[in-house]
Amino acid sequence: MAAVSIKARALRYLAMREHSRAELARKLARPPQGRQGATRTGRDDGVASDAHPAQPDDPAASRAAIARVLDELASRGLLDEQRAADAVVAAQSRRFGQRRLQQSLRQRGLGADEAAAALARIEGSEFERAHAIWQRRFGSPAADAAERARQARFLAGRGFAGDVIRRVVQGLGDDGNEGSDED
Repeated sequence: MAAVSIKARALRYLAMREHSRAELARKLARPPQGRQGATRTGRDDGVASDAHPAQPDDPAASRAAIARVLDELASRGLLDEQRAADAVVAAQSRRFGQRRLQQSLRQRGLGADEAAAALARIEGSEFERAHAIWQRRFGSPAADAAERARQARFLAGRGFAGDVIRRVVQGLGDDGNEGSDED
């Protein structure tokens, strides 16, 4: 009975978006939250809200049940680390640079191999993405050093590399040479 409830919760989380194994395990280890996520019948995860057989008193048994469910979902292809990494990168790459994306992947418990593969797919677009974000936010070159520093801090906070930030803020092209619009 407990594995069914854990499995139902896991499937509900996976139906919303891709999750890493570590991220899903963390969510499943938490006790269900009352009516949050309740279905139209008023029941959460197929059990009454006051009874949570998905969370036995023995934490080791709970971890073992969660591990079994995650193993089953992975064997069926419903839980995939690389797909989760690709989903994070696809969702956030328009707004963030490589460093910030890498941090986000690490926070979700994704492995270094999966993160590297997902980030390699967008590696060549770092300058274009930074320039697009800069263009949407600022639109024109900085008038003075203080404004250039403010723009650079903004891009650094978004996780872009220093050389990319310098080229974008100074109006240099992707190749490091001045673009057509000179200061």
